[in-house]
Amino acid sequence: MSAIAPTAPRRLAIAPLLLALAACLAAPAALAQQKIEQQMSAEQFKNAGLTKLNDQELSNLNAWLNRTLEAETSKAAVKAQESEAHERRGFFDRSPSKEPVVARMSGRFEGFQRGMTFVLDNGQEWRQDDNADLPGVNLDSPQVRIAPSIIGNAWYLSVQGYNTRAKVVRVK
Repeated sequence: MSAIAPTAPRRLAIAPLLLALAACLAAPAALAQQKIEQQMSAEQFKNAGLTKLNDQELSNLNAWLNRTLEAETSKAAVKAQESEAHERRGFFDRSPSKEPVVARMSGRFEGFQRGMTFVLDNGQEWRQDDNADLPGVNLDSPQVRIAPSIIGNAWYLSVQGYNTRAKVVRVK
């Protein structure tokens, strides 16, 4: 069975993501202080044709580059937050995302059993939290769908080709 023994829920480590997000938000301020002529060597500056610019044109170019950098960094930060919310699906206390998870189970699947932990190929682990059973099944890496209930905070795992669903709780 592609499951491991029941385990206590583990906390999702988000500290590295928060550090990366903070670095992204701090980047515009750090880079805005450095003008293009300081970022390039004298040869690169000349080869780019920037020596033809007067002081006002060069100032305008630096201002445009800073605005562009700030806008792109903001877009990247928003995208990182959305991606994090998407990957935290199933942790109701941490994410409002209710999109279903579609993945393959890692290894063999031999049915449902209360307390069994199912490992998915995307790294997620879900533990069965009810008494659903599916006897006589023996599949290698089946595709599964884990969808939230319409009402309440429950998630249900179903295996492709079978109608039986098991209530699961995300543990990793």
